[in-house]
Amino acid sequence: MSKILLGVICGLAFGAVDVALMIPLEFPDKGAALLGAFIDRFAIGFVIGCVRLSWPSWLIGLTFGLLLSLPAAVITKAFAPILIAGTVGGVVVGFVVGRWGK
Repeated sequence: MSKILLGVICGLAFGAVDVALMIPLEFPDKGAALLGAFIDRFAIGFVIGCVRLSWPSWLIGLTFGLLLSLPAAVITKAFAPILIAGTVGGVVVGFVVGRWGK
Protein backbone atom coordinates (compact mmCIF):
# COMPACT_ATOMS: atom_id res chain seq x y z
CA MET A 1 0.00 0.00 0.00
CA SER A 2 1.32 3.46 -0.75
CA LYS A 3 2.65 5.50 2.16
CA ILE A 4 0.22 8.33 1.42
CA LEU A 5 -2.83 6.05 1.44
CA LEU A 6 -1.61 4.31 4.58
CA GLY A 7 -1.05 7.72 6.21
CA VAL A 8 -4.61 8.75 5.32
CA ILE A 9 -6.02 5.53 6.78
CA CYS A 10 -3.91 5.89 9.93
CA GLY A 11 -4.95 9.55 10.21
CA LEU A 12 -8.64 8.60 9.97
CA ALA A 13 -8.19 5.92 12.64
CA PHE A 14 -6.12 8.21 14.90
CA GLY A 15 -8.72 10.97 14.55
CA ALA A 16 -11.58 8.59 15.33
CA VAL A 17 -9.83 7.25 18.44
CA ASP A 18 -9.04 10.74 19.69
CA VAL A 19 -12.64 11.91 19.17
CA ALA A 20 -13.96 8.79 20.92
CA LEU A 21 -11.75 9.55 23.92
CA MET A 22 -13.06 13.15 24.02
CA ILE A 23 -16.80 12.35 23.84
CA PRO A 24 -17.30 12.08 27.63
CA LEU A 25 -15.54 15.41 28.28
CA GLU A 26 -17.33 18.75 28.60
CA PHE A 27 -16.54 21.65 26.24
CA PRO A 28 -18.24 25.02 25.66
CA ASP A 29 -18.55 24.13 21.95
CA LYS A 30 -18.27 20.37 21.83
CA GLY A 31 -18.83 20.06 18.09
CA ALA A 32 -15.99 22.44 17.28
CA ALA A 33 -13.68 20.74 19.79
CA LEU A 34 -14.33 17.28 18.36
CA LEU A 35 -13.98 18.44 14.75
CA GLY A 36 -10.76 20.30 15.55
CA ALA A 37 -9.30 17.28 17.32
CA PHE A 38 -10.23 15.00 14.42
CA ILE A 39 -8.67 17.31 11.83
CA ASP A 40 -5.54 17.71 13.94
CA ARG A 41 -5.03 13.95 14.30
CA PHE A 42 -5.94 13.25 10.68
CA ALA A 43 -3.32 15.81 9.60
CA ILE A 44 -0.66 14.00 11.62
CA GLY A 45 -1.33 10.75 9.74
CA PHE A 46 -1.54 12.46 6.36
CA VAL A 47 1.69 14.43 6.81
CA ILE A 48 3.62 11.40 8.08
CA GLY A 49 2.45 9.48 5.01
CA CYS A 50 3.57 12.25 2.66
CA VAL A 51 6.93 13.10 4.20
CA ARG A 52 10.07 11.68 2.62
CA LEU A 53 12.99 11.98 5.02
CA SER A 54 15.90 9.63 5.60
CA TRP A 55 15.14 9.56 9.34
CA PRO A 56 13.82 6.49 11.13
CA SER A 57 10.05 6.31 10.66
CA TRP A 58 9.30 6.49 14.40
CA LEU A 59 11.33 9.72 14.63
CA ILE A 60 9.39 11.22 11.71
CA GLY A 61 6.18 10.31 13.54
CA LEU A 62 7.38 11.75 16.83
CA THR A 63 8.53 14.99 15.22
CA PHE A 64 5.38 15.67 13.23
CA GLY A 65 3.09 14.40 15.97
CA LEU A 66 4.67 16.90 18.37
CA LEU A 67 4.85 19.80 15.91
CA LEU A 68 1.27 19.44 14.68
CA SER A 69 -0.11 19.02 18.21
CA LEU A 70 1.69 22.06 19.64
CA PRO A 71 -0.70 24.78 18.36
CA ALA A 72 -3.76 23.11 19.92
CA ALA A 73 -1.86 22.60 23.17
CA VAL A 74 -0.87 26.28 23.30
CA ILE A 75 -4.40 27.49 22.52
CA THR A 76 -6.13 25.23 25.04
CA LYS A 77 -3.32 25.26 27.62
CA ALA A 78 -3.87 21.49 27.97
CA PHE A 79 -0.27 20.67 27.16
CA ALA A 80 0.17 17.19 28.65
CA PRO A 81 -2.84 15.34 27.20
CA ILE A 82 -2.59 16.90 23.75
CA LEU A 83 1.18 16.59 23.35
CA ILE A 84 1.37 13.09 24.81
CA ALA A 85 -1.45 11.81 22.59
CA GLY A 86 0.02 13.56 19.54
CA THR A 87 3.55 12.23 20.01
CA VAL A 88 2.51 8.69 20.94
CA GLY A 89 0.05 8.57 18.06
CA GLY A 90 2.66 10.05 15.73
CA VAL A 91 5.20 7.40 16.71
CA VAL A 92 2.64 4.63 16.11
CA VAL A 93 1.59 6.09 12.74
CA GLY A 94 5.25 6.61 11.79
CA PHE A 95 6.05 3.00 12.63
CA VAL A 96 3.05 1.66 10.68
CA VAL A 97 3.76 3.82 7.61
CA GLY A 98 7.48 3.01 7.72
CA ARG A 99 6.92 -0.71 8.16
CA TRP A 100 4.06 -1.38 5.73
CA GLY A 101 4.10 1.60 3.37
CA LYS A 102 5.74 1.42 -0.05
